[in-house]
Amino acid sequence: MTRYSKTTRLMLAALFTALTAICAYISIPLPFTPVPITLATLAATLSGALLGPKYGIISQAVYLLLGAVGVPVFHNFTGGLGILTGPTGGYLIGYLTMAFLTGFLICRAKNGNSLPIIIIAMIIGLASCYLLGTAWFMISSGTALVPSLVSCVIPFLPGDAVKIIVGSFLIKKLQPVLN
Repeated sequence: MTRYSKTTRLMLAALFTALTAICAYISIPLPFTPVPITLATLAATLSGALLGPKYGIISQAVYLLLGAVGVPVFHNFTGGLGILTGPTGGYLIGYLTMAFLTGFLICRAKNGNSLPIIIIAMIIGLASCYLLGTAWFMISSGTALVPSLVSCVIPFLPGDAVKIIVGSFLIKKLQPVLN
């Protein structure tokens, strides 16, 4: 993204903020957990991978700030501090680390455009989101580790694997356009 002006990079970050909100609206609630299935995690990793760590984290920070002040950008058209401090809040905060780590690892890699590097960066970014989200879920709900993993991580792994595969091919195709 070095060929773009700061204004253009900020506009792209704003577009990824909007993309994250749109992807959050596409949600499937699960009866056994307060954590819904959404495409927002895909948007967060795309923002870091395509905009780099700095603008990727900016896009996700704006998304979280919009939601924090009550704009209904979170799953099921929700917003407000209650969502961020509730059991799913750690996963939302994890979007920051997901965007940053994915972007950082891809930018710092010798060949950041290779599919294995992109996939590894996305897995590490997603793992950071799981770590923060599950830790916060355990604290906010008083649930032990294994039940938290069973309700908040394990059911999401197959879908997240598909998101990583689809996302890695999108990144590979879009990187030359945006960089």
